[in-house]
Amino acid sequence: MAQLPENLLKRAAEARAKAEGGPVGGDPVDAAPAAAPAAGGGGGRNLDAEATKFGVPRSLLERGMFARATADGTPVPEMASAGAPAAAAPAQAAGAPAAAAAPSGPPPGVRTQRLLTVVKAGAIQGTSKEPADKVNVWPHLLAIEFVALLAMLAFLTFLSAFVDAPLLEFANFNEQPNPSKAPWYFLGLQELLAYFDPQVAGIIIPGFGAAALAFIPYIDRNPSVRPSDRKLAISIFTVFIMAAAVVTIFGSFFRGPGFNFIFPWRDGIFFDDLKGILE
Repeated sequence: MAQLPENLLKRAAEARAKAEGGPVGGDPVDAAPAAAPAAGGGGGRNLDAEATKFGVPRSLLERGMFARATADGTPVPEMASAGAPAAAAPAQAAGAPAAAAAPSGPPPGVRTQRLLTVVKAGAIQGTSKEPADKVNVWPHLLAIEFVALLAMLAFLTFLSAFVDAPLLEFANFNEQPNPSKAPWYFLGLQELLAYFDPQVAGIIIPGFGAAALAFIPYIDRNPSVRPSDRKLAISIFTVFIMAAAVVTIFGSFFRGPGFNFIFPWRDGIFFDDLKGILE
């Protein structure tokens, strides 16, 4: 028969001796076998009697008995109550196996708890990489470019329906227009010729401008495509575009006969390509 742990028996003996006012002594280990036959009569354990005798709670005795039986691999001994000690004796006398009397569930006082919870899938599927700020060429980029192409085609069609752009007469070297202006996309360079030497206005300044645009990806190596993160590149490109736009506008509308400075709202616009439009 399984015995109680020695530390529990010793604590029970000390508690009983202290309660009775007697000396603390004796061997607590030898007291456990003597209590088993008297409690069960036929070999069963009367845990109520043991709890009263040793001063140990019944639930603690049950848990210790089940734990020792599980650890040793032996069947759990029968338990007899204080009011019916003789009920277990006929069963053992008839040859009933001790394992059949073992309770199927946990003993009284031992509570088993099961925890059940629902965990959302998003809580355990964390993403360590943020989505990149990119789009596919097809269909996103090409669709936007196609829409822009259609919008520009509609604008040019509408403009050509209301504005006439006739061809000029053949060139006559005896009658040159004054001033003789270059096409609008070269007027910026022609405007620079009014301020600088031809080598500076036609080679050095345009060369530095083209080199600055070519070196933008090497100067600003930020991989972001957001305008707020590309302030340096946007600043260089804006300065170039604004400078080209200013010299082109001045050469187109603010230069009159002799390529002198005029006010277009007072003296008119001196541009051969605009005569058919303004007349």
